[in-house]
Amino acid sequence: MGPVLVAGWLSLLAVLARIVQSRWPDQPEWSRKLVHIGSGPVVLIAWWCGIDRLVALPVSALVTLVAALNHRLRLLPGIEDINRHSYGTIAYGASITLLFALLWPGRAQAMAAAVLVMAIGDGLAGLVGPVVSSPRWRVFGQTRSLAGTATMGLSTAAVLLAVAALEPATAPPVLALLAIAAVATTLEQWANAGVDNLTVPLAVAGLWLWLAPATAT
Repeated sequence: MGPVLVAGWLSLLAVLARIVQSRWPDQPEWSRKLVHIGSGPVVLIAWWCGIDRLVALPVSALVTLVAALNHRLRLLPGIEDINRHSYGTIAYGASITLLFALLWPGRAQAMAAAVLVMAIGDGLAGLVGPVVSSPRWRVFGQTRSLAGTATMGLSTAAVLLAVAALEPATAPPVLALLAIAAVATTLEQWANAGVDNLTVPLAVAGLWLWLAPATAT
């Protein structure tokens, strides 16, 4: 049942991305961010359904391979049709695959936190930052904004607190979660070629494991 739900969810995202791209062709980032944000809950579905590692790992690797092919061939332009050179979608898939290999299923909560921070935090920041007028600056050639950075910080903190509430006994304390949110927000500033899609989730997962109660490790 779990793999069917995941496949159905991803298929729905692909269809919606295509619709958004067709409806708003002058906003290519919207369809990409829809997929970016919508992919995060896949981990929750896998966790809820108890999908086996022997299924989750090869499937995530296959999705990453498809993302790499799409980056080159533009088979699904709604996912990659942006006006900048970025490997973000590939890095996103690679980080999820690596986290499945390292943490699944024993530390599913840490993985869920890491993936959802990247999906929701970075995704919302990418939508809010460009459209809300606020102070802006450049980091290694990438434009960042106060609105986008604040969105990343607040949504990351909210995600971490929500995931922690699912299994409080195995989660880091609140102050530690806020510290993780601060680190993730800082790392998101460096987004050249989409590298933040790799650095942010891996850092969040690592810090979650490090700061979790000793009985949970």
